[in-house]
Formats: sequence, C-alpha cells, structure tokens
Amino acid sequence: MKHSTFFWFFLPTGLAMLLFIAFPIVSVLIQSVYAPHEAVLIEVENQGPFGITKSTVVDQEATEALRAAEPLGRFVGLDIYFDRGHLALAEVGQAWSSSASMGEFFSALGNLPFYRALAFTLTYTFTATPMLIILGFVIALAVNTLPRALKGLTIFFSLLPMIVTPLVGSLILFWMVDSRGVIGSFIQYVVGNPDLSLKASTPMMWISLIVYGIWSSAPFAFVVFYAGLQTLPQDTLESAQIDGATRWQQIRYVTIPHIMPLVTFVALIQLMDNFRVFEPIVGFNAEAHATSLSWIIFNDLGGETRLLSSASTTSVLTIIGVAILLSPVLVRTWRDFNAKTH
Repeated sequence: MKHSTFFWFFLPTGLAMLLFIAFPIVSVLIQSVYAPHEAVLIEVENQGPFGITKSTVVDQEATEALRAAEPLGRFVGLDIYFDRGHLALAEVGQAWSSSASMGEFFSALGNLPFYRALAFTLTYTFTATPMLIILGFVIALAVNTLPRALKGLTIFFSLLPMIVTPLVGSLILFWMVDSRGVIGSFIQYVVGNPDLSLKASTPMMWISLIVYGIWSSAPFAFVVFYAGLQTLPQDTLESAQIDGATRWQQIRYVTIPHIMPLVTFVALIQLMDNFRVFEPIVGFNAEAHATSLSWIIFNDLGGETRLLSSASTTSVLTIIGVAILLSPVLVRTWRDFNAKTH
C-alpha cells in the first residue's frame, strides 16, 4: 500500500483517537496538577447596637477575578497525588514505622480511601478475570458438543447476562441476595441462621460482587471462544483421536493452544474492564463494604463540591494501574509475534 493511500485511510481513525482518547487524557493530566483557587477573605467591620464588630467574609469580586485570570486554578504539582485521599505517602510512612506486624500495616492502609478502593479493585480483577475466562471456555466447549437443533436456544440463554444492562443486572442480583430474596433465604435455610444478612458482611458482599462480575462477563468470553472453536482444524483433532488421545488430552494439546490468542484477547479486554468496576458497587449499594477507583472518581464528581482535581488525579492513577496490569500480557503477545515472524 502506498504511503499516501495509507495516510488517507488512517486519517479518520487517527483524528478520532486524538479527539476522544489523546486530548481527554492530556486534559486530565493537566487538571491533576492544578487545584481550585482558595477564596479571597477580607475582614470587615459591622456597626451594631453594641459597638463595632469585625468578621471575615469572602471577597466575591476578588475571588472571581482570580479565577478568571487563572481558570485552571493554582499549580500544585504532585501535591494532590501525595495527599491523604490518594497515595498518602506521609500516612503510609507513619503506618509503616508504627506497625508491629504486616497485618497491622495493611490494616492501617485499609483506613486510607485510595488503598481501600485499590484492595477491592485488585481482588475483583484478579478473581473475576480468570474465573470468567474458565467459565466462558467451559460453556463454549459444552455448547459446541450439543446437537445443532439445541445450539441456537442454548446460545440465546447463554447471552442473556450480557444483554441485561449492567446496573439492572446488579440490582436483580442485589434483590436476590437480600434476606427476603431467593438466594438470601436459601442461604439462611442452609446455614440455619434466619438473621444472616449477606449485605451486612463485608466478605460476603465482596463475594457477591465478584460472582456478579463473573456472571455478567462470562458470555463475552463464551462468544469469543465459541467462534474460535469453529475454526479448530478437524484433521488435527481427528489425528489426535486416532492416536488414542482422551477428551481431556484433546482439549489440552489441541484446543487450548489453538484458541490461546483468543484467551490473550479476552484477558486484555476483561482486565481493563474489571479494573474499572463501578456499576456493581452502585447497584448493590455496597459503598460501605466495597469501593473502587472508579467509584472514587464518581464520588469526587458528585455533589456541590465537584472535586475535579481529585477526580483527575484518581483517573491518572487508574490509567497507570491499567497500563501496569496489561504490560505482562502485551509483552507476551509481542514476543509471540516476533517468534512467529522470525
């Protein structure tokens, strides 16, 4: 392809990437190193029946003039990154020096909002991602062995969790795990404790959120793996059967190597998606037990304060976290590509 042809072919995509990806990221980076201007305070005298009193009020004109002169705010560098609401380096250092054991240190970190959210985010990501990949692969294998007449209906029901809006799906499961719901009542019956409430327990709430994450995302993995199974070379599979390979050996040595690129693709997508977990927390009303980095951003942007600088800082840290998570998978993919080309 000629360079000019490639340029005009790539131009619309490049412009869209600049407009919707590059520019917003640059804007967030800039906003994260600026803080809103503090209000200009002045001291005024008030004449009252008991004499003159002094009070401090906000000079609205001076404050608005300052904001108009510097709309981005005042430059603070990395101060927001290191404050108590984010990396909290001073608090982490104090906890490290005052903790007698690692358990006490991690317990102290749990009192800091960023690290508390990071703990749930990482737990959710590294638990839900491999489980949904395994579940999606198992469902794809099972559906692929069904008679043709049953495949269409089975695929339809398998895709239902992905069709349901994430917030609606989380609300449905939230009602089901309620003490008056189907799942909640069943667990109370099995355990023999009518006062048991899943929503009142932090570990059980984490488990409920992770189960929902697996349930809602497994259909995506299933669709990808099922499509990959349709391209499985039948001659290789038949050769393995003739050589006496068992069903498990066929899956291990033929099927899994064939769809491994798809496993990498699903892992990349789900790592990014799960690290940005948000809807289940809102749907389960689980802020008291579990928060995520995305929920912190939402919380900073809510209300009248609208902490844009704080939300931007958390967004930058989230982008860095996603890049760190994806780097091993990307490096592995690059090495496999180089090995095939050479």
